Amino acid sequence: MSDFFKGKRIVVTGGAGFLGKYVIDGLKKRGCKNILVPLIEEYDLIKSSEIKRMYDEMSPDVVIHLAAVVGGIGANREHPGKFFYENLMMGVQLIEQGRQRGIKKFVAIGTVCAYPKFTPVPFKEEDLWIGYPEETNAPYGLAKKMLLVQSQAYRAEYGFNSIFLLPVNLYGPGDNFNPELSHVIPALIKKCVDAIKAGDDYIECWGTGKVSREFIYAADAAEGILLAAEFYNSPEPINIGAGFEIKIKDLAEKISDLTGFKGEIRWNSSQPDGQPRRCLDVSKAKKLFGFEAKTNFDTGLKQTIEWYKRNSGD
Repeated sequence: MSDFFKGKRIVVTGGAGFLGKYVIDGLKKRGCKNILVPLIEEYDLIKSSEIKRMYDEMSPDVVIHLAAVVGGIGANREHPGKFFYENLMMGVQLIEQGRQRGIKKFVAIGTVCAYPKFTPVPFKEEDLWIGYPEETNAPYGLAKKMLLVQSQAYRAEYGFNSIFLLPVNLYGPGDNFNPELSHVIPALIKKCVDAIKAGDDYIECWGTGKVSREFIYAADAAEGILLAAEFYNSPEPINIGAGFEIKIKDLAEKISDLTGFKGEIRWNSSQPDGQPRRCLDVSKAKKLFGFEAKTNFDTGLKQTIEWYKRNSGD
């Protein structure tokens, strides 16, 4: 490992969150001593004055911007305005203030939701602008996508070193299992484990189960982000993923099997499926900064299930 992070002050927004904890762990393993996390209780990063105060007090060399207002399909449908405004305001102002202060590097974390609804599979970075995102998460996806435009514009005009990464759906121990906010893997794990405890003979899942998704273990995603932070310094967006896809129906059956749930899986097709397919082309991350996801999907799911069982209040 190099000494890139050792002498630097690194601010990780969202560092207390799911992905943030893995990023901080990765920074510590790299010998970074000055890791600064602006907690939501102390800094409202939607407000310009709070962002200025954070920069004044923390004086970062590098900012890794993970903080986001996120949720599954239900949360995106219920709060499109909130998801658009708060994600946009956080990112745009953090980058602008970072530019004004001459920070050495800004790592903006985008989202797979920024891709057009009907992107050819596997999703290539060059196809990011060929259409409109899937409607249920378009406000969130577009708010994040504007940080790519800003990063490229600021690099062109000011020479500001801001990079933009596109992680696919995350999962792993420590994920958010709140039914109001959770994504598909924690939602399915919770449904199956809770059904076993309650003695229920079926679970209900949204949609048809026919759409596909790609998932990356959070520790792997953190490693990709840190490799990019150290080695990648170009304007083009880069995918961070595992390079595979699985149909939601197959995922539900896999999680049912791994949790030991023996009941029926019922599909509520009156609820939306979301984007038809998701699978990233991950070749650029490997070529440009040597990133490749390492965690076997079944292994990662088992570890996530075990974590939930240990932490679900029993």
